[in-house]
Amino acid sequence: MSSVTARRSELGAFLKARRTELSPAQVGLPESASRRRVKGLRREEVALLASISPDYYTRLEQGRRQASEPVLDTLARVLRLDDGERAYLFELSGRGAARPRRRTAQQVQPQLRRLLDDLPTTPAVVLGLRTDILAWNPMAAALFTDFARIPEERRNFVRLVFRDPVVRGLYPDWQWVARTSLAQLRMDAVRDPKDPRLAELVGELSLQDPDFRRWWGTHRVATQGTGTKVLQHPVVGRLTLDWSFLTPTTDPDQQLITLTAEPGSPSDERLRILASWAARDTRRPQARYRPDT
Repeated sequence: MSSVTARRSELGAFLKARRTELSPAQVGLPESASRRRVKGLRREEVALLASISPDYYTRLEQGRRQASEPVLDTLARVLRLDDGERAYLFELSGRGAARPRRRTAQQVQPQLRRLLDDLPTTPAVVLGLRTDILAWNPMAAALFTDFARIPEERRNFVRLVFRDPVVRGLYPDWQWVARTSLAQLRMDAVRDPKDPRLAELVGELSLQDPDFRRWWGTHRVATQGTGTKVLQHPVVGRLTLDWSFLTPTTDPDQQLITLTAEPGSPSDERLRILASWAARDTRRPQARYRPDT
């Protein structure tokens, strides 16, 4: 399957998934007297709201038509897409700012390495394509897991969230974290649908984890930005941390993710305790940053 065909197929599946989540009442349409065989809006109802012909919209869902930017804008409004979903829609339609993807192994940017070393009390990791974990600092290892024990080719954040019991056990609201990370992975997938390592990752997790398989099928997407996560750490207890992404202009395929606490909060104090604990426990390999990662 060509990349164009794959994008159009995913576009149709994405449109269908979004319309099935909306009821006529939500978009101001009267409820039909006849019983609906499937939930959500019908194709002809989306076409009506978007002021396009039912045949035009049907061809879009079937991957037989390319939409113009005005039509995409209208569909984004009709289907009530958020900013991330709208960007995904445009990427699938070939209207996004696509950039070439590399096939060689990623190397962490030197400036990101230095930032990791300069954050003694702040957990930080560098993620690459497919949420591969490229580097981390001692605090990130103390907070999450001993990344050094994981073979390099399997150091992937989404894989750890779904399949590693240590990482999975950190999140009281694991389902939200898992679905958000998966939605971010799907956003990455549209930019390089022929990435063999991504296909391998999705195939592996789809076979091994029913939650991943079900949620991947919902075609949810999300952009990276900022937010708050709650973790239950086995040593220092409950942590409420704000996370943010820093993307270097020299390599937009890498992101530095930091987790910080409100100054003076209980979580701030617990992070400092965690830093002291990690520094004292020299037996823990994850308390050492590996520059060759």
